[in-house]
Amino acid sequence: MYKPNKDCDMKLMTSVLLLIVFLSACKSTEKTINVEQTKQLKPDFTIAFGSCNKSNLPNLLWDDVLNTNPDVWVWGGDIVYADTDNMNKLAEEYKKQNEVLGYQSLKRKVPVIGTWDDHDYGLNDGGVEYKMKKESQQKFLDFMDVSYDDPLRSQEGVYAVHNYNLNNGSIKVLVLDTRYFRTGLTKDTETEKRNKPNNYGEGTVLGRAQWQWLENELNRSTANFNIIVSSIQVLSYEHGFETWGNFPHEVDKLKSIIATSKAKGVAIISGDRHISEFSKTEIDNVSFPLIDFTSSGLTHVYSSFTSEENKYRMGEVVPVISFGTLSFDFDNNQILFKIIGDNGAVLGELTQVY
Repeated sequence: MYKPNKDCDMKLMTSVLLLIVFLSACKSTEKTINVEQTKQLKPDFTIAFGSCNKSNLPNLLWDDVLNTNPDVWVWGGDIVYADTDNMNKLAEEYKKQNEVLGYQSLKRKVPVIGTWDDHDYGLNDGGVEYKMKKESQQKFLDFMDVSYDDPLRSQEGVYAVHNYNLNNGSIKVLVLDTRYFRTGLTKDTETEKRNKPNNYGEGTVLGRAQWQWLENELNRSTANFNIIVSSIQVLSYEHGFETWGNFPHEVDKLKSIIATSKAKGVAIISGDRHISEFSKTEIDNVSFPLIDFTSSGLTHVYSSFTSEENKYRMGEVVPVISFGTLSFDFDNNQILFKIIGDNGAVLGELTQVY
């Protein structure tokens, strides 16, 4: 017959209570971890973008792009490599790109916006002088599935604004055209570099109408974040290739407009260079730094890259096929910028609080 033992019973009850407290604590901790993981895995909004894409070369990245669950894909230019004033040839190059199975999968699931650069514009390093620019614009808009009654069909240049309004914030994407109005470059005959900066005040990247449009859009923006899409780099200028730095007064003008507009969370995404990198600088009277995130290229890169000056560079140059993502966090008012390669490899990242 069992006889109660008060000491044993007290020890048993104490053990049970401790076990319940322990299990409850574990359950609470597990819930907190899952919330944090969910926050990391599901940003409020994601932009994926890339440039320098040849339809006749394998693009290994379309499945990786889809795996980032982007809310929009942004072409940063050089969608195809046509380099022609033959509009039938240009249309055929766009047709080939539309037939790429990975890109078809992306288009079925993700909205596509973007701009052109010189090779899909039609003239290598070309600008205002390209004689077929009006016709080329229509082929570009055909590829981008822009309706025939859209104002972009009658506008000179492919610059456009896209607004994304969410329950807890908004994002404005300002797509620039750095080709249609861009005036001539100054060739560098003194060094091995291709170009050198124009005399200060000479020439333009955007042209008068586009500058006015950009200033108006930033001045009236109430968005939490304002993302500027430029097909060429804005900050890095020492390499001698195409860059806003060939028009230093235009860089200063952009900085001035950002400062006076009081637009929030301004950042730049760019392409063209066949390398990926982050550039960053401070602007007077602006509470956040200006980041220029270059992502290039999607199918071919400057694989023999060894070094190149860029006083604004953050981190390392990535001369590997890659694309970029911007993950927006409205609660913490920040963007996580990532350079992503094949199989989802993160090749570089930068977080900026605004």
